[in-house]
Amino acid sequence: MLLFTKDDFRLKAENFDLTNGNNILRIAAGAFMFPHVAGKFADIGTLTLKAGTIGFFAKAGMTPGELWVYLAAAAEVTAGIFLVLGLCTRYAALGAAAILGVAVYALQVVKGFSGWTWNTGGYEYPVFWALTCVAIAIEEFKRVPAGAAKPYWSSLFSRA
Repeated sequence: MLLFTKDDFRLKAENFDLTNGNNILRIAAGAFMFPHVAGKFADIGTLTLKAGTIGFFAKAGMTPGELWVYLAAAAEVTAGIFLVLGLCTRYAALGAAAILGVAVYALQVVKGFSGWTWNTGGYEYPVFWALTCVAIAIEEFKRVPAGAAKPYWSSLFSRA
C-alpha cells in the first residue's frame, strides 16, 4: 500500500485557487492553528511557556506539563504549515483532528460537561474544528490519483 505520492510533497498553484471552497477551508483550518501555538508562550521569541498553560496540561494528566506543551505546539505548527501549503493534506488534516481531539479530552478532564460552550473556554469550537479537519481529510482521500494505490480503508467500502 502506498501511503504517500510525490504530489503530497509538491506545492501546487491549484492549492491556492480561492475560487475552490475546499482550499479556503483547508487554508483557514491550517491558519487557525497558529494562534493556538502562540497562546502557549509567554514569550514566543525565547519559547518561554505560560505557567497557566503548563498547569492546565498537568491538571489534565499530561505530565510533565512543559514537555506536553512543547509537543502540542510542535504538532500544531506542523499541521498548520502543511494545511496552509496543501502538503500531505489528508494526513495533516487527520493529524490536526487528532490534536484537537486531545484538546477536547483535556478540556473535558479539567472542566467537565459544564465547559461545553466556547465563550466559557469550553470545547464546542475544538469539536467543530476537528470535524472540519476530518471533512478536509475525507475530501483529500477522494482526490488520490487513480494510478496510485488507494489507502487500505477505501477497499473496505468499494463494491467488488
